[in-house]
Amino acid sequence: MASSAATRPGLADRFLTGVERVGNKLPDPFMLFLILFAITAVLTTGMALANVTVQVPGAEEATVIKGLFTAEGMTWLTENLGANYLGFPPLATVLPILLAVGVAEKSGLLGALIRRVFGSAPRWALAYAVGLVGVVGSVMSDSAFVVIPPLAALVFKAAGRHPVAGLLGGFAAAGAGYSTNLLVTSLDALFAGITTAVTENLPNPGAPVTPLSNYYFNITSSVILILLAGFIIDRVLEPRLTRQGVPVDELVEDGEHAAPVVLKAELEPREARGLRWAMIAGGVVALVILVAVIVPDSPWRNETGGFLPRSPLLSSIVFIVFLLFVVPGLVYGRIVGTITTGRDIPRVMGEAIKDMAGFLVLAFILGQFIALFNWSGIGSWIAVAGASGLQAIGLTGYPAVIAFILLASVLNLFIISGSSMWTLMASVFVPLFALLGYEPAFIQGAFRVGDSATQVITPLNPYMIVLLTMLRKYEPEAGLGTLMARMLPFVVPFWLAWVAILTVFFYLDLPLGPGNDIFIEQ
Repeated sequence: MASSAATRPGLADRFLTGVERVGNKLPDPFMLFLILFAITAVLTTGMALANVTVQVPGAEEATVIKGLFTAEGMTWLTENLGANYLGFPPLATVLPILLAVGVAEKSGLLGALIRRVFGSAPRWALAYAVGLVGVVGSVMSDSAFVVIPPLAALVFKAAGRHPVAGLLGGFAAAGAGYSTNLLVTSLDALFAGITTAVTENLPNPGAPVTPLSNYYFNITSSVILILLAGFIIDRVLEPRLTRQGVPVDELVEDGEHAAPVVLKAELEPREARGLRWAMIAGGVVALVILVAVIVPDSPWRNETGGFLPRSPLLSSIVFIVFLLFVVPGLVYGRIVGTITTGRDIPRVMGEAIKDMAGFLVLAFILGQFIALFNWSGIGSWIAVAGASGLQAIGLTGYPAVIAFILLASVLNLFIISGSSMWTLMASVFVPLFALLGYEPAFIQGAFRVGDSATQVITPLNPYMIVLLTMLRKYEPEAGLGTLMARMLPFVVPFWLAWVAILTVFFYLDLPLGPGNDIFIEQ
């Protein structure tokens, strides 16, 4: 009887097992959105045959719901299949930034920059350096989950600290804080493109959503989460590992669990020289851009001579980010020898596109889904019905936003792809909250809070398996339950801190980014 009680799974284990069981029954994102497209097609057809209309507040005429399986609908689909794909807004913003980030990453610049941050940190500050590199590491997209944890383990061990604390802390900071950054990244462009796509048919879409629309919120969130990640690694995770007696000195170097790490924490002289000149090149580019926009008659100013709420400068963010990644990347690559001829430039850009091939395929069905949602008018119908329902029960203020964040956090356990989940949620909630008076950029910022924290505890995250392989280098018997238990101390504090930051922005009515406030101006 005692043995049975000892081996009986606890409540947390049963919950995580349930999450894994339910999550494994979900189709992959492409099939998920194909199914949703089919469901939407059937619903819109039924509503069209029933002559359903919806009166959007502020619109002069009622919106008539159009069905896909009608003569008009089938003609629309056959004529616009390619346009729906190529017109998917994230493609126009993500792909140029992806090419530039590819140059910076494949040349070795981003990796060298991360190693310099680690190498220059004193022993006591290593945990906070891991927090910094982890949170900012999302600039490398999913590569952050593979590069940062083993490198953090190396520098922790070299400093006489627990390597597993560095390994797990690096993964937690990169994953739980994935949706924010001190820099503008391709994720900002991706989210902005999806948000813009679902606001096109709104009678009052608010201020334009750009890659900078959440920048003030992102900077604030990043600083807080960096400090919080460092504190948890230093005061919670590492002491707990020590109390558990996890071995520090001996590593498993052979057998099926071996996971050799080839990264070195120290920069070689040529890498240090390349990094120095790359930073100089980036500074020169930034200076040229600054001079170009501050002159009184700059063509990048708007008609009133300013920059907000709309101006050519804000519309050129993708170009600016492109330059700030590609120029330093080329300089670094040339000095260290990773880019030697003109042929290497399209090669590294091609490798970056290859890494995102899955997204390009997924974008096809995402584009069709969003296009159908907008063309049919069902999004407006759901938004009006949802807004009316929230008003009926009195849930129209900030509690509705918190409920939205909670829903995103739960869905994040099952849908790991942030772009997929935001496409799904934005189609419904951006119009809904716009009708309640909230800026799309604010709802996008709220989504960021729910999008990241819980992904480091779900078995459906494929990088959890990668991390498990790395962990078994130190603990051959470790399993997914081990990882989840050690990630939990990051999840709740990150979520609560991030919600608190959003709450401050909300109640102080602070702008989330240049030209983007909390409430839509009426």
